[in-house]
Amino acid sequence: MIALENKVTENKVAFIGKVKTISTALQIDPSWLMGIMYHESGLNHRIENSIGAVGLIQFMPDTAAGLGTSKTALKAMSNVQQLDYVYKYFKPSAGRFKSAYDLFAYSFLPLAVGKPDTWVFETSRLPASIIAKQNPGFDINKDGKITIAEYKAYLRKWFVKNGIDPEKKSL
Repeated sequence: MIALENKVTENKVAFIGKVKTISTALQIDPSWLMGIMYHESGLNHRIENSIGAVGLIQFMPDTAAGLGTSKTALKAMSNVQQLDYVYKYFKPSAGRFKSAYDLFAYSFLPLAVGKPDTWVFETSRLPASIIAKQNPGFDINKDGKITIAEYKAYLRKWFVKNGIDPEKKSL
């Protein structure tokens, strides 16, 4: 059994089977993949958030286009079909994810993967203060920036609550 599989409400057998296949190809624990999808969408493949991201891992419109699809197409897919795009999104970094923290960071801001705990989430186009304002739960010390250490601390609690070992790498 993998973490959160009891939360799958549609096509459960096919969905879990495909999650396991994808996880093997990505060289990650399947509970990590279930975790990121549950964290982002509650495993609701049709959900759209307030900034227009949709689906299992909350694909932004530009990300969807880069993967050869669209928000509309993603929302029309079954949860099993949408997993093809989840895999396509993570595939370029297969083998690079050393922990669930890395997988979650890749979904949040790919540049963050593998960075030291002191690294601050920001880009040349997106200042740390904006990222912190949009994600206040991660800014634990409320200083207007999110470090990898803060991100991990927030996620560690979430992982424990949801039965995920963020360091386990069983393939």
